[in-house]
Amino acid sequence: MGPEHPEVAKSLNNLAVLHEKQGNYEEAESLYQRALVIYKQHLGLEHSSTANILHNLANLYERQGRNEEAEPLYQQTLAIYTQHLRSEDIGAPFLKNIAFLYLRQDKYEEAEILFQRALADWEQRHGPEQFSTTVGLRDLAFLYQKQGKYEKAEPLYQRALAILERLLGLEHPDVVSSLNNLAELYCDQGKYAEAEPLLLRALQIRERALGLQHIKTAETMHDLARLREAQGNSKETRSLYARALAVREQALGAHHPKTMETRIRLIALLHTMGQHEEAALLEAAQAQS
Repeated sequence: MGPEHPEVAKSLNNLAVLHEKQGNYEEAESLYQRALVIYKQHLGLEHSSTANILHNLANLYERQGRNEEAEPLYQQTLAIYTQHLRSEDIGAPFLKNIAFLYLRQDKYEEAEILFQRALADWEQRHGPEQFSTTVGLRDLAFLYQKQGKYEKAEPLYQRALAILERLLGLEHPDVVSSLNNLAELYCDQGKYAEAEPLLLRALQIRERALGLQHIKTAETMHDLARLREAQGNSKETRSLYARALAVREQALGAHHPKTMETRIRLIALLHTMGQHEEAALLEAAQAQS
């Protein structure tokens, strides 16, 4: 087969996705770029596989806060995708990628059509109660949530969570994303009592499965801190923000947008609590970012 065969590029992409999920961004970037070179050489710049790698690389850059590098890749990806839109052979992952590009441009009607097509494709190919179908359910729910159509988003998130719990069990780490989705939806509506048990459960699962210092654990800490802040529990909010900030600084760096978001929220909270000296120290660190 040889090291430059497209099948090798496919394996490189799959390995890159794994490293990205683990937070190994440098390794993921190197693998995506190697796969991209192979696809460009053997399949061409306009091939759908090339577009998929471009999209994955753009996602990786955006995840790291490298938006200026991500944007031209997104635009290049969309240009390739739109050439293939009319084909009935397009599968769900392809449709999902185009839909998210439309969503980035606030083209909600176009995105909705493609998210619905993707969900129908997953249900037809794999069945309505399978793991891949939950991806389509959550994507469509996210679109509705972004538009404030909460009554449409909630049953989709609930269905996805129920499927994952049946397939994986109540304590599996992959269930956490659906817990967070539903909790965030409730928080958007001010339904904090409904959101609280979901976030507490999500944090417990991630702490046990991933450890206290994992970036995904910090993500849930940050989300729970925002909930506690909305509930007026300043003491617990401060503790959660501080823990999340320490992990994000270590894993993402002091200048990453997510690190800065947590730091800004902690600074504002400290001022509200009258702890201005501690807030000033964080403000100095923020100014250097």
